[in-house]
Amino acid sequence: MSTPTAVDARHPLDRIGIPKQLIWGYVGLLFFMIGDGIETSYLSKYFGSDLGFSETGAGAIITVYGVTAAIASFLGAGLLSDRWGPRRVMAVGAGIWIAFHILMLTVAIPAESYPLVMATYGIRGFGYPMFAYGFLSWIMAVAPKDHQSKAVGWFWFFYSSGYPIIGSFLFAAAMPLVGFYATLWVSLAVIAIGTVIVLVLLRERTGFTGLAPGRDSRGELAGTFRILFEKPKLGVSLIIRLINTTPSFGMWVFMPFFVRDLGFSDGQWNSLLVIMMVTNLGALLVFGVLGDNWSGRKTCALFGGVLGAVGCLACYYLPAAAGYNFLVAAIAVAVYGAGLAGYVPLPAMMVAQAPERRGQVMGVYTLGAGLSVAVGPLIGTLSYSTWGFQGLMWIYAGLLLVNAVLCLYVTSPGDGMPDEDAVPGDRPEQLPAVPAA
Repeated sequence: MSTPTAVDARHPLDRIGIPKQLIWGYVGLLFFMIGDGIETSYLSKYFGSDLGFSETGAGAIITVYGVTAAIASFLGAGLLSDRWGPRRVMAVGAGIWIAFHILMLTVAIPAESYPLVMATYGIRGFGYPMFAYGFLSWIMAVAPKDHQSKAVGWFWFFYSSGYPIIGSFLFAAAMPLVGFYATLWVSLAVIAIGTVIVLVLLRERTGFTGLAPGRDSRGELAGTFRILFEKPKLGVSLIIRLINTTPSFGMWVFMPFFVRDLGFSDGQWNSLLVIMMVTNLGALLVFGVLGDNWSGRKTCALFGGVLGAVGCLACYYLPAAAGYNFLVAAIAVAVYGAGLAGYVPLPAMMVAQAPERRGQVMGVYTLGAGLSVAVGPLIGTLSYSTWGFQGLMWIYAGLLLVNAVLCLYVTSPGDGMPDEDAVPGDRPEQLPAVPAA
């Protein structure tokens, strides 16, 4: 593995924190996540209404997708990139996404087969985390240590701009013209563009080979799980990261049914989702500064936990009280989107627990991020038919309030408290949180 070199201060990309040799990776990531995000605002309704699978049946399909995404999130960011190299991990992830998306469109959906849709869409879930987190490993291997935080911050910016913000705009443009089924073919084309950009134009050589080819993969895997017990605060942090985005992934599945019953169109729900995530991106900057200059754990607890819980309840009670009122619904989703950003200091808090084992900490972090893709819809699948959207929002709000308490347990840089077993003189990088993947 090559050693990261000093930043060329003369190059504009390096000055803003993007390693110039990886720029095509960022562009490819943007296109890939746009393609992956086109379906976000409507897929559960398509499965649950257009194909007639029921609302909880649609939730079960997306839960299976979340399980495969969780596995790929954990493996793609660490073990596979160490053994295969990030480029190969990204290529395999893109290949899985494209192959099983085509099978879903040409076989499973035309047959209206619930088992086939679940299988093809579920296996496709391996695709985007391998592509995205493979590139994240590439960034961490190339970016100079004193610029890694900025480089990773730009990773999340491009990731979130595509999924779901620009993807939702593309959906809004394509859906009225060609319908949702044809829009899924548009997403395939955008995914293919992102893949070609990376495989053809991204030529930085570090990612072409394993980042740690001689490392014992089974030992690393065991060490990643063992660290949860050796560093108890990392075990708690895994739970925090899991709960962090659990409500958002569940909300994206079940809120379309709720707002439909209030009279909102598919396009209006799509606009609400965009408002939620644009607010999230803006709040990330605010809470990042607050976490650095006030307290990371208090920022996570107060804004990620408490504000997020208030936002969950607002997403039910404000629209339920106001009925068909877009402005009120927009305020509600904006409050939740801001709370979702409250966990921006969490990665630095996690690294502070084991700064000498950053790779394994990243594995824990991405595992929590991936698991939330499954757990959010799973909670809705198990509860929605009994308690409806109101009950689901109370469950999510309760989890976020539990998170607020857990966050206060985890030491964060700048709190004036000693980091657990920290290496003297090693100040962890500030890595931004995943707003919604």
